[in-house]
Amino acid sequence: MSSVLVVGGTSGIGLEFARTCAERGDDVVLTSRDAQRADVVAKEVGARGLAVDLERPLEIAAALAGMGRVDHLVIAGVSRDDNKVTEYDIDAALRLVTLKLVGYTEVVHTLRGRLHDDSAIVLFGGQAKERPYPGATTVATVNAGVRGLMNSLAVELAPVRVNAVHPGVVGDSPYWQAKPEKVLTTLRTETPTGRLAGMADVVDAVDFLLRNRSVNAVELAVDGGWLLG
Repeated sequence: MSSVLVVGGTSGIGLEFARTCAERGDDVVLTSRDAQRADVVAKEVGARGLAVDLERPLEIAAALAGMGRVDHLVIAGVSRDDNKVTEYDIDAALRLVTLKLVGYTEVVHTLRGRLHDDSAIVLFGGQAKERPYPGATTVATVNAGVRGLMNSLAVELAPVRVNAVHPGVVGDSPYWQAKPEKVLTTLRTETPTGRLAGMADVVDAVDFLLRNRSVNAVELAVDGGWLLG
């Protein structure tokens, strides 16, 4: 049994990973920025819930004060930011940069004394860093920043392993399920496998990065070869 903390674990892929870990008997803590939501979702999956807001990094240390030893740390918190340089929303950009770079880093900083030599961390990025689209100005930038953060943490925290997962279009995630079917159909035709990645595929990739003791400072794309389309 492993002790697992999933930051951003009450929806989407983070929730699916937390559920998978809880079902196999791991000691799971999941977080949401909303305490009530964290508690409700945690009870549903057999985990414990904490309120952690990555956009408020000065409060993260207090929010995680009750955490004990951490074997596996997954930081999956995201924010959907549609931001163009021609219509630049500075406040939205600052929220996302704070959440994904400062917030992610502060989580690790806070927990550094509760990690051990065999601990492993997975950071969530995204393939917008390689294939940006109109509106991805900040998203593409911060997801590229996850690479630098991963490398820096892997050096600073060694022998703790730090990897990153970069999902492409995850067809059965809540975000993409809300898109028109014709959009998903077009994306499938652009993907060499002929199918979009699913949440189960990303969960499996995260599990691999956490459990394979010789994989370190690796960026794993889960997109069915979408970048080749």
